[in-house]
Amino acid sequence: MQNYCKTIGVLAAATALVAGNAMAEVEYELHTGYTSDYLYRGVIIGNNLIETGADVKADLGGVALSAGAWYGSFTNDGDNANEMDLYTEVSKDLDFLKVSVGYIYRLYDFGGNDNNVNFCTQEVYAGMSKDLGFAELSMTYYWGVEGNDQSYAGGMTEGYTELGLRRSIEINPCLSLNLGTNVGYLVEGGDFTAWTTKVALDWGFAEHAKLSPFGAMSIAMGESTRSLWSSTENEFVAGSMLSVTF
Repeated sequence: MQNYCKTIGVLAAATALVAGNAMAEVEYELHTGYTSDYLYRGVIIGNNLIETGADVKADLGGVALSAGAWYGSFTNDGDNANEMDLYTEVSKDLDFLKVSVGYIYRLYDFGGNDNNVNFCTQEVYAGMSKDLGFAELSMTYYWGVEGNDQSYAGGMTEGYTELGLRRSIEINPCLSLNLGTNVGYLVEGGDFTAWTTKVALDWGFAEHAKLSPFGAMSIAMGESTRSLWSSTENEFVAGSMLSVTF
């Protein structure tokens, strides 16, 4: 099953990458960064997250195609842990509304040499967003599909909805303040998960490079004993991201 997960994820990402390279205009981005804790949908997965990734975007007749890969290394219960994500998305701006569909494959490697655990999870999602002028409103629904360890994914992926609001404020041509907030909700469980707000300062110190220090605060909202969020607490994380586009 793990090989099946790998194959599906790699093929999905490769398809979008090949399509993107066929376009006249393709944008690439490389990024790397550090975060004090690995905060995922209001849950602390680990500590001292070091991440790196690559993304590619292209436009095909008004349809936006994107794909990418992300790798994170962190500590979990004192042991080293790693995660690799592959993802792809197709979106279309309908003027009054932007719609998107996508796929995410995640491969996890938890534990030390004496207790190594490897598994994968997969998600498909559909989203829509609307520019309100003062901010962008978005809603995305994620659905977990079969991986080789659904016990870990639990409520993390299956039937998860996120409602978000974000705004970017240009301070000067080289500096922008980005504000984003979102609330997670378990549709099937009828339970809110967490309310997370992130503030980032983008400093374009070179023509195609920027440094983005950030801080994020997550307020625990989960109450259902059937979900992972029933035992979460309020969390604050901080870090910085370096990205280069070409």
